[in-house]
Amino acid sequence: MKDLLNQYKNADVQFLRTTKSAVVITGVLLLTACSAPKVSSKLDAAKLPENFDAQRKEVAKDDFIPLKTETFFKDPKLEELLKKAIAKNPDYLMMQERILIANSHLKVAKLALLPSLDLVADASGTHYGKYTMDGVGNFDTNFSQNITEKQRINEDVTPNLFLGAKVSWEADIWGKLSNRKKAAQQRFFASQQGMRLLQTRLLGDVADLYFKLIALDKQALIYDDNLKTQERALDIVSAQRSVGKATELAVQQFNAQNNNIHAEASELKLSIDQTEKALLTLLGEYGGKIDRSSDFLAGHLEVLNQKISVDSIIHKRPDVSEAYFELLASNADAKSARAAFFPTLNLGGYAGFNSFSFNTFFDAGSFAWQLLGGLTAPVFNKGQIKQEFYVSNRRQEISFLQYQNTITTAFNELSALLHRNQAYEDVLKYKLNEIDHLEIAVNVSNDLYLSGYANYLEIINAQKNKLQAELDFVDIQLRNANSQVLLYKALGGGIN
Repeated sequence: MKDLLNQYKNADVQFLRTTKSAVVITGVLLLTACSAPKVSSKLDAAKLPENFDAQRKEVAKDDFIPLKTETFFKDPKLEELLKKAIAKNPDYLMMQERILIANSHLKVAKLALLPSLDLVADASGTHYGKYTMDGVGNFDTNFSQNITEKQRINEDVTPNLFLGAKVSWEADIWGKLSNRKKAAQQRFFASQQGMRLLQTRLLGDVADLYFKLIALDKQALIYDDNLKTQERALDIVSAQRSVGKATELAVQQFNAQNNNIHAEASELKLSIDQTEKALLTLLGEYGGKIDRSSDFLAGHLEVLNQKISVDSIIHKRPDVSEAYFELLASNADAKSARAAFFPTLNLGGYAGFNSFSFNTFFDAGSFAWQLLGGLTAPVFNKGQIKQEFYVSNRRQEISFLQYQNTITTAFNELSALLHRNQAYEDVLKYKLNEIDHLEIAVNVSNDLYLSGYANYLEIINAQKNKLQAELDFVDIQLRNANSQVLLYKALGGGIN
């Protein structure tokens, strides 16, 4: 009895020693983990100005209302093309598939927080050698008087049968898994904003090509009108030559001028065809003609008259929102990488039927279970964890700089466009006056030529100047329309 008590005392002492050793080891691991570097927190973006115009003193506080293409462009035919592009453009449809992929990553990241459960059915057979521990043990067991007939082991081939469930779970003590989930969530939001950005660029490209077609149509009409004027002038000079009042040189100069206009008109038709094909490509269609208006329809002036909060409009832009969500995702990545320095607690177990005999497989005595837990902490891992954290932290800094750069670009871009539109209105007014004066000059030059007060070169120059002024006027109209598209993009786009 005394020996038995001594055995129990020795066992208690050994247990206490083991417990103290485990506590010491755990403490060392925790202290090692607590030396993990910190995540960079100096990520404050520069404050935005209160106004786009530095001279304006009042501060606009109204929230920006997202755009609608039908109220911004006010061209029904363009609106139809924009809707068609959203429905059929291959790049936009591919982006939608990428959104679904990002959503699947988010779902996986959410499930990582839950325990994993596996149903297992396992069967194997082993022939143990006579001079192995298992072989000798099985042989000796079969001679034991303490076992029943069911407990005898087949020595030729020993089966090992298992049917049950295994569970494992990593306790998210330090937020490693939750930060991975947050990173996936923010990247999903970023991908949604990326889709908005692609949509805005796509619609802007469609509008640019549409307005270019209108400009080319208007220039084609200008060439047709000028050809008629040139033909009349040629008829006059030819008649003058027949009565000796004009030279062959004058006739040849007018013929050369007419052929030059014909050549430029032919190049213009080629540009119209190529522009239509480019627009049809964006629409995902084979061939055909683009139905379009005959003139530019301006509809963005209502937006220009709004007093909108700078912060409100800038942060509703898809490029800024995308950069912001990417910044949040990179911050979560850095926190998750830092959590890798801390010990990991894994819990698990299994329960099911386990037997070395088919006959006893489903007996109550074959039911087995196990609970287990483990605490691991990195000590020596070739600097991999430090490297991953360093890279994640630097990527966070890069994301912040990209976010800051996106905000700065958005502000300056929008500020410049708000001033640009008014400037084009003034240029168009002066250019229209120039055309009116050159129209009069062409008529006067023809009258003076018939009266003998002007030569044929003055007629040619007057008509050439008028043609160039009319083409320039359309070109400025096109640039004004392109500015309208740029403003649409700068305000964040939108279709509904």
